[in-house]
Parts: sequence; structure tokens; C-alpha cells
Amino acid sequence: ADRSSPRHEAESRNGAAVPGRPRTEFSAAQLQEGEWSFRQQRYIGASEKRRLAAALDLSQSQIKAWFQNRCMKFKRQT
Repeated sequence: ADRSSPRHEAESRNGAAVPGRPRTEFSAAQLQEGEWSFRQQRYIGASEKRRLAAALDLSQSQIKAWFQNRCMKFKRQT
């Protein structure tokens, strides 16, 4: 299956979820640490990403995605 095709977006055109990796549910402690780190520095570097991933038992990709989403939320609020 070609993952780059439009069919494999987060949702299909009719709104039905496309099979894939389930959405990560962050714990309160993970969110608190992420928010604290975001307040310190909005853009995360490689070493901080590694540190947070190890401390929160998440992948570096999950940390990166969380920060990207948090940055967009911040931009919408300002």
C-alpha cells in the first residue's frame, strides 16, 4: 500500500478513520512535563527531544509531533 496516497491521510474524505497507528493518549504527567518544556523553549532541539522521550517513555517522533501541535495551538491563540 502506498502510504503517500491521499487515501492514507489521517481521515478519508468521507470522515471515516483510516486504519493505522492509534492516537497517542498522553498522561497528565506527560502533558505537564511537555507544557513545562514548551514554556521554557517553544522549539525543541535534538538533545531535549531525546531527554524528554526517555523521561516520558515516548518516542522522539511522538515528542516532535506534540511540540509541532503545541506550537500551532499557541499560534492560533495569539
